[in-house]
Amino acid sequence: MSNVRARWTWVTAVVLYGAFSFWYDSWRGPLTPPEIDDFLRRAGASMEVAPDRLASLRSFLEADDGREFFMLNLVRLHDGPVQVPSSVEEKPAREVLEGYAGVYMPALFWRAGHPAFFGRAAGGYVEHWGVEPDPHWSFAGVIRYRSRRDLMALVTDPRFAPAHAFKLAAIANTLAFPASPALVFFGPRIWVALVLALAAALGHLVYGRQRPAQLAQ
Repeated sequence: MSNVRARWTWVTAVVLYGAFSFWYDSWRGPLTPPEIDDFLRRAGASMEVAPDRLASLRSFLEADDGREFFMLNLVRLHDGPVQVPSSVEEKPAREVLEGYAGVYMPALFWRAGHPAFFGRAAGGYVEHWGVEPDPHWSFAGVIRYRSRRDLMALVTDPRFAPAHAFKLAAIANTLAFPASPALVFFGPRIWVALVLALAAALGHLVYGRQRPAQLAQ
């Protein structure tokens, strides 16, 4: 009986990792032309995206490979207090930005997206050429998205429209561009597998030791 239980710990671990992979990875393939047209129409209507940005966005969506990608974000917050949307109250820009992050991040997690890196600026440009002067970025962040479909579903969701006002109020400058990963050194695929393997190994040891004790009785 103990051997059966020990084996089931590994079966359970494999099943759980399969469920995680089903959620974490994109299985629907690249965006179709009708999907792209629909997303761009919704983006133009809800986000008031400028024509040049819509053209860049279209190129990005048409090159979809159906896989995950990472969005690099550089952000400079307003220096002083800013007015809270739909209020006369003023708060520090970082607190106002939380009004957007508090709505967007749970929805991002639901679609298997998550921050891959976040850090506050430790200084100005150390090396640069051919770019605009340093606006004194406040922080940098890298967000992992399961797919370009998930990104567009999030940013065009009308439920986020009120929260978007908090982002606009808090941020003075921003720069964002997507990157396709060439190599991910230690992402959730690895550490989730390690945690499940460790749990299964511990379960195997626990159930494997029960049999000699039972035979001795």
